[in-house]
Amino acid sequence: MRRNDYIKVENISVTPKNDNGTESFSLLRYLLVIILLISTMSLYSQELNCNVQISAQRIQGSNREVFEAMQKDLYEFMNNTVWTNQVFSYAERLDCNILINLNEQLSSDEFKGTIQVQLRRPAFNTTYNSTMLNFIDNNFQFRYVEFQPLEFDPNTYKSSLISVLAYYTYMMLGFDADSYSSLGGTEFFQIAEKIVANAQNAPEAGWKPYDGSRNKNRYWLVKNILDKEYEGVRQFIYDYHRNGLDRLESRIAEARTSMAESLKLIQDVYRRKPDPYMYYIQIVMEAKTDELIQIFTDSFPEEKSRVIQILTEIDPANKAKYEKISASN
Repeated sequence: MRRNDYIKVENISVTPKNDNGTESFSLLRYLLVIILLISTMSLYSQELNCNVQISAQRIQGSNREVFEAMQKDLYEFMNNTVWTNQVFSYAERLDCNILINLNEQLSSDEFKGTIQVQLRRPAFNTTYNSTMLNFIDNNFQFRYVEFQPLEFDPNTYKSSLISVLAYYTYMMLGFDADSYSSLGGTEFFQIAEKIVANAQNAPEAGWKPYDGSRNKNRYWLVKNILDKEYEGVRQFIYDYHRNGLDRLESRIAEARTSMAESLKLIQDVYRRKPDPYMYYIQIVMEAKTDELIQIFTDSFPEEKSRVIQILTEIDPANKAKYEKISASN
């Protein structure tokens, strides 16, 4: 069963009770089934298995208990909020990390730092977990008041803290869904886009087109993902994982060929928009660089050559790393 599966109760009919109470028993049985299904949905409705860590080593002289309470509150917010209308089993929850590094305390309840987002995805029929996201957002400023409840409303901007955490939750859900079905994460990316729209009047940085350096912020990331000009990158995520990574255990040669072919989808986007600061492509490649090197190190020479040529073109910053593929026997 995949993460997008729903639990459904269908074709339940209720007939009047007869003299011996048979239909009454049947009705009771149906009711018990419904109660069981509802309880199961409630039990497994959380979508995330999210580890939250907060580092405040650079902030001196503060009450350290505040940071402990903050970490606990953020952990509960991420893992106890119901983010979708889908039912996730315990094993299907997204395995992710949120690492917050606080650099400054601007006031008693206002902080500034970075947030690192990490997401992993299991490869079919293996114990291997593939990195989907691993990047740092340097524009993270927020207020935190101890004992104040954290509640997300997709239609309203309540605070920078809530909006940033919700935004990255839906980005993770979108990346994960895109890897299982073609453009499967669209509904989640659209919610992330709505969060950005709601935050346009927020005083904190990262939400507006001109925030950050060279279009590298939350606004541009989701905008690029939903732009049809970048659709090839999303198709790469699907082809690479479903036709490649998920088949490595059973058909390694065919899987590697599919992964090599999928890289051409990013190459095509890159050639049409050859800006080295394209945030979306950069984030995808940062997550996959080491994995690609590991996978194609054992490939045959012709395939190695093709892959290196594509990788050094679309990700020139890591050219030296990719050349290690051909150095192996």
